[in-house]
Amino acid sequence: MAKNAMRRVILIILDGVGIGYLPDADKYNDVGSNTLGHLADYVGGFNLPNLETLGLGKIASLNGMSSDVVAKASFGKMQEVSAGKDSTTGHWEIAGLQLEKPFPTYPGGFPESIIKEFEKRTGRKTIGNIAASGTEIIKQLGEEHLNTGKIIVYTSADSVFQIAVNIDLIALEELYRYCEIAREILSGEHAVARVIARPFRGKNASEFERTKDRKDFSLQPFAATIHQNIMKNGIPTVGIGKINDLYARFGIQKSVYTKTNDQGMDAILDEVNQSGPAFIMANLVDFDMLWGHRNDPDGFYQGLISFDNWLPELQKNLREEDLVMLTADHGNDPLYPGTDHTREYVPLLVFGEQFSENNNLGIRNTFADIQATIAEYMGVESTGTGISFLNQIFN
Repeated sequence: MAKNAMRRVILIILDGVGIGYLPDADKYNDVGSNTLGHLADYVGGFNLPNLETLGLGKIASLNGMSSDVVAKASFGKMQEVSAGKDSTTGHWEIAGLQLEKPFPTYPGGFPESIIKEFEKRTGRKTIGNIAASGTEIIKQLGEEHLNTGKIIVYTSADSVFQIAVNIDLIALEELYRYCEIAREILSGEHAVARVIARPFRGKNASEFERTKDRKDFSLQPFAATIHQNIMKNGIPTVGIGKINDLYARFGIQKSVYTKTNDQGMDAILDEVNQSGPAFIMANLVDFDMLWGHRNDPDGFYQGLISFDNWLPELQKNLREEDLVMLTADHGNDPLYPGTDHTREYVPLLVFGEQFSENNNLGIRNTFADIQATIAEYMGVESTGTGISFLNQIFN
């Protein structure tokens, strides 16, 4: 058995990669959603040999995936107990914070008092203030924005206040400042989960395209997360992708910002190859941002293929004491009506040189089982939520 001081955890979140709708999906109008199941049928059967070897096809019936393999990982799926289906809710629960009520949403737009205060403090008028697709709203309002200088404000089915500006008109840093202002305003009963900067460029509607400089401004977690408990024990914590934003920079000692899945995977390998004992948490955002929200099953599948092809590179660089967990934060079925997140189970694959294989971890009752397992493995305090499954995979 490795000494606690040498242990390292690599937690990879495949953003939006769900595996079938939850029992309470009717509350979210998501009955029938199934991100991986629908995608597997759409492509005529998955060809993801490395994920298949780990046991993905043993979690649920997936076209093209064998359920008869002796899985090289422990496998299962998790259900979310927190109210909501957004990225902040999912990531917070993974880290040990469960929400009893959802973050507020504004399908009819934000109250006039919020908009007026935002306009007063930014010095700019706004347009939009509706629930809309991010790509569609810049087509509809982008030219008016360029002609008038008014800021595009919009939301979605999730708890988000999104601000879109053309960065040829308004500098990126100015957009981020607007987001910080909105984050200060949106507190109390209007404390949305995230304020999101949505920069784009182009001269007219036919040219408008969002850039990769999105930035999330999340609420501060209301209690200690597993990250903070790990840091208190002198173990470095690393956030890759939008992890730092989702936890409002609390508990993340080192942040590596990435804009694509490919950059995220490269950053994971860089950390694996250079860090000592650490908790490395990464979010691969393209599944959600580029393909789920844009109803692009072809892009989604190509993203899974790229990730599958990358997995052997990760595995060959692991150390004896490494524990790897693959999971997701919610679903985002590109073949389900609408462009919003879907309330789904998320897959769970857990592996490492020291860990036993082919264990069925079943259905975990909360995403927080991840933090409980990490806490036990790294010898730190748990947040008090979730049940560790370490004894099922590590003797």
